[in-house]
Amino acid sequence: MHLDGDAWNNCFDSMEREAWRLETLPAYTMPQEAEKLKRFLAGEKSPDDYTSAWMDEVRQWASEGKSVGRVHVVTRPLSDYLRFEFEYYYRHHVKVGEDIRILDLTDRENPGLPDQDFWMFDESKVVLMNYRADGTQINRELHEGDPEPYRQWKRIAVAESVPFLEYVSG
Repeated sequence: MHLDGDAWNNCFDSMEREAWRLETLPAYTMPQEAEKLKRFLAGEKSPDDYTSAWMDEVRQWASEGKSVGRVHVVTRPLSDYLRFEFEYYYRHHVKVGEDIRILDLTDRENPGLPDQDFWMFDESKVVLMNYRADGTQINRELHEGDPEPYRQWKRIAVAESVPFLEYVSG
């Protein structure tokens, strides 16, 4: 079943404890980011007081005792998009409580993670994030099978990764 609009938003609205994501791509093609990415590539940094609707939601969930986290699997050199994402989003998102971690596979083997992006809600509902090779989203698909492999992949990804701020300061 594909999830769009209200059905997609309901995944976040109905979570009781946690939303967690595995990101595997070096770039995501988002039309609403095109202008910001262009400015970043021209040398513009994001303002220190940057804020967004996502950050407001993360703050709200944190105030309700819920957590949001992700692990992004990367290899160096980082793509232009990853450098942009780190500057414009991640460095701000961690300030409001999102647990962002980086798993750098440049000098090591993949510890058994899939090359499929997904969100997992309360370690029980899994939504597969399907993309074209260029990072354009195709759709979001509710996984109808057993969530246990996704719980295991989450444990591996978290255990093998480092916090975002540690990664960028190292």
